[in-house]
Amino acid sequence: MSRVGKKPIPIPPKVQVTLTADEVTVKGPKGELKRPLPAPLAVEVTGDQLQVRIKEEGPKVKALFGMFRTLLANMVKGVSEGFERVLEIQGVGYRAELQGRQLVFNLGYSHPVPFDLPEGISAQVERQTRVILSGIDRELLGLTAAKIRSFRPPEPYKGKGIKYQEEKIRRKVGKTGSK
Repeated sequence: MSRVGKKPIPIPPKVQVTLTADEVTVKGPKGELKRPLPAPLAVEVTGDQLQVRIKEEGPKVKALFGMFRTLLANMVKGVSEGFERVLEIQGVGYRAELQGRQLVFNLGYSHPVPFDLPEGISAQVERQTRVILSGIDRELLGLTAAKIRSFRPPEPYKGKGIKYQEEKIRRKVGKTGSK
């Protein structure tokens, strides 16, 4: 049995959780998120806490138990506080700019790379080399950040490319030349 799944999720005062037979809806000051409820699990609201329970046993259910509790905790945190992901662009001439709902990257290719932001994700560009993505859905935010990073992943020799702010690039030594 998952230790993570057993932990109750505290519900902040401004967040409402609505349960139906096959869906969990979390509504808060920043927005609303919905997630389908897996059949072998049940969710209970007791006071200001949310608890996930197992209805039927099985190996796949045990794996689903802890993950679904974490997904619900992310939903509650997302609608109350929101999530943020920072990307840094390194390299001579590499930059980004925001044009409406589209980010345009110049990453050393012969053409600019446009990227349309998905619904629910907002972006800020600081100093043309720092992109701050924010939203209430942590899963969508992570997918968006990973997609942007894939345009030019950081390379290990000079460190050029798009990286997450907290990411450490392991640098390699280049050629030493002949003597």
